[in-house]
Amino acid sequence: MMQISSLYTTAPISGSVPQVLETFALLDTLGISYSRVEHEPADTMEACAAISDVLGIRICKNLLLCNRQKTNFYLLTMPEDKPFVTKELSAQIGSSRLSFAPGDMMEDLIGCTPGSASVLGLAYDKENRVRLLMDRETYEAEWFGCHPCKNDGSLKMKTADLLNKFLPHICHDVTVVDL
Repeated sequence: MMQISSLYTTAPISGSVPQVLETFALLDTLGISYSRVEHEPADTMEACAAISDVLGIRICKNLLLCNRQKTNFYLLTMPEDKPFVTKELSAQIGSSRLSFAPGDMMEDLIGCTPGSASVLGLAYDKENRVRLLMDRETYEAEWFGCHPCKNDGSLKMKTADLLNKFLPHICHDVTVVDL
């Protein structure tokens, strides 16, 4: 059984990789409230289910995708239990042959390792190479849950804060898709 910490409402002080500390510092700077937990690395949606229960929300599934030529990149965020059908998404965004981006590209583009993909990692995409795609159900939800750029912690925040404070600050737009 996965060990999960108590809920915290402040950033970790130490013990985390720089991306995690920087992520929480940015959220604090933007005045975004959050609740967070620490846990063993959770790199599957099954592992995230117990974490979701502690946070009282569903952790989102975040997938870094690319076209066949690896010239267009997409970060798809969607409900953890919703199936991902490439054909449906491809038609909506006008890109054929989507596949998962290689792990080393994930680190270069969004500062996250495989299994840790996060919308919060878009803060590292200074060149806006990654297009954020958000499933309508996630976009319209009151709460948003994700990893803070590493999969040994999870947090929840108001989706409105993500959309109206975080994304504008890092100069990223969102494209809403129906999966």
